[in-house]
Amino acid sequence: MPRLILLNKPYGVLPQFTDEQGRPTLADHVPVKGVYAAGRLDRDSEGLLALSDDGALIARIASPKHKLPKTYWVQVEGIPTEEALQRLRDGVTLNDGPTLPAEARRMEEPDGLWPRDPPVRFRAAIPTSWIALTLREGRNRQVRRMTAAVGFPTLRLIRWSIGDWTLDGLAPGEWREVTVPGRTSAKAPSGNTKAKRPRTATSARRRT
Repeated sequence: MPRLILLNKPYGVLPQFTDEQGRPTLADHVPVKGVYAAGRLDRDSEGLLALSDDGALIARIASPKHKLPKTYWVQVEGIPTEEALQRLRDGVTLNDGPTLPAEARRMEEPDGLWPRDPPVRFRAAIPTSWIALTLREGRNRQVRRMTAAVGFPTLRLIRWSIGDWTLDGLAPGEWREVTVPGRTSAKAPSGNTKAKRPRTATSARRRT
């Protein structure tokens, strides 16, 4: 049976198992042999990363042709206008071409969100806010480039969901194994449970 692991990747961790420079990698958090990341989540981004030992499943999750929705919680500098959000929904033109239409809305700060280490650097005179952005493609640093293109640079980026899988119940560095859709599996959820679990929820109502 193929294995599917969901990890809450901490900030600063590379989405790979080895690094010649000795930087933190997935091996520091997932002691499972033979699994690989399904797509990327940049070192300076946090949140949900799927890993599997099944090449077809990895392709299904990672390949843009399957248009699997991925939702990000994005803390931006400034307060996006409705016009800026509509530009994200319609698609913006980047240096590698126009993006597909996205789902974008203002949201309150996620309830119980863990502090980032190191903390985000803020400019005292400029407010920050959060948006939920759902994409169905996966270009290099796409979220950051999209928010910058509409005038609101990304300060913190957390991937909340991939398809129906979410971060719910996973603190940074924690992982669990889940059943592959359409397959039967007797594997029980597992993973590191030492870290304090955040009080994340799927509700759209979150505090600021």
